[in-house]
Amino acid sequence: MGRSRVRGRGLPAMVGWRLAALIPVLAAVSAALFAAAAVSPFDPLVGYLGARYETTSAADRAMLTDQLGLDASWYQLYGRWIGEVFSGDLGVSRGFAQPVNTLLAQRIPWTMLLVFVAMSVAIIVALGAGVWAGMRRGGLIDRLVTASCVVMQGLPPFVVSLAMIGLFAVGLGWLPPAGLTDAGAQVGFGQVARHLVLPAAALAVSQVPWLLLAVRESVSGNRGEDFVVGAATRGIDTATITRGHILPTSLAPFVTILGARLPEVVVGAVLVEEIFSWPGIAGAFVQSAKNLDMALLAVLTVGTTCAVMLGSLLADVAVVLLDPRVRADG
Repeated sequence: MGRSRVRGRGLPAMVGWRLAALIPVLAAVSAALFAAAAVSPFDPLVGYLGARYETTSAADRAMLTDQLGLDASWYQLYGRWIGEVFSGDLGVSRGFAQPVNTLLAQRIPWTMLLVFVAMSVAIIVALGAGVWAGMRRGGLIDRLVTASCVVMQGLPPFVVSLAMIGLFAVGLGWLPPAGLTDAGAQVGFGQVARHLVLPAAALAVSQVPWLLLAVRESVSGNRGEDFVVGAATRGIDTATITRGHILPTSLAPFVTILGARLPEVVVGAVLVEEIFSWPGIAGAFVQSAKNLDMALLAVLTVGTTCAVMLGSLLADVAVVLLDPRVRADG
């Protein structure tokens, strides 16, 4: 009872402190981004003008720089951006030639779909195979699963993506290699589903090894705990012990790893969207960074930082709730 009261008081305090820390962290990240852009060797006009940059006269470049406000100091640009954010106007993306609000509304759903499907597959596979291997540690299946995970851990998402394109799209011709739909086709469930298979699989494969090994280690370790031995002594069958005793206590380390992997999921989504030409917001991240499209880049940087921090917080909350041995000390 005393431990429950400690956890009851500690959890809200932890959430409060973490949420309070969110604002200064986001402010520091966004300010650092504008400061770094100011000393960058890249000229934003290159991204804005594209192929026309070389044929544009120096006088016209100077005029555009003045019109776009690119000659202002970084803190002036930052202050202007902060004002726009608080007014609800996120500005206009120079690279995509449309309001940032509109761009986000168009692209975020596709990124969310990709990440949701990929992580759902990764979680299901990791839990299923991890529990199986952990309950049979040292066996043939466990050795095969562990060796496969060790190999896959060293493969970056872009390598996995290119391998899948080479095998399933180019070699076998089973699935389309890129895009949201076939050329000229309408956006529909069938088209999107076929084009989603490879990018979602590539992102899932890049995350499975870390999650699976965490489950395997936790399940294997919990098999020797007193409460498991006691349940077996009472004649409870293995399947019931696994579901009712081992798996629940193994979820906390799994959730911890899942929260720690969030930045890698973001990086993986960026690479996967670029390779598969998936029209999500992660691909726009790369384009905005190359063009120093600050209206879009700042929103995406702050949004990604916020999402990672909130996801990490949710993972920590889940760990406290799942494992009574963990205290939330703020």
